[in-house]
Amino acid sequence: MNKEQIERAIKDYNWMIREIKRQRQMLEKDIGTKVVSASGVEATLPKSKGVISDPVVKEVIRRDRKSNWLSKLEKKVLFIQERLPAIDEPREVVVLECMLDGMTISAISKHMALSRKHIYTIKETIIQKMLQFTQSSQ
Repeated sequence: MNKEQIERAIKDYNWMIREIKRQRQMLEKDIGTKVVSASGVEATLPKSKGVISDPVVKEVIRRDRKSNWLSKLEKKVLFIQERLPAIDEPREVVVLECMLDGMTISAISKHMALSRKHIYTIKETIIQKMLQFTQSSQ
């Protein structure tokens, strides 16, 4: 990941964690009886070429897409989680934890009684440390 991608992953971390939880719950549910295949006269009629008309197959495709989406989110979250040990300064840890919890820069600034500019500086240091961690592990 580059600097901008790391910054985005940190900013999006909170909602990604919630989305991973939601997606896992959805994928664990059974299809149930809501989805039924055609029966009677409809089952004997010709189907269009290249079009899937079976609702169970459509649900499998939808869940496969969800699974792929979930996998992408998990990779981003794990990327950040694996680099947390690189952040060792107390102020940096607090800023990072606040950001991961979904707080804005202004809210972090008020919380820590520091200027927004100072919080941005700390954030840049965090991103640089994560980027260096990535480069040193390759």
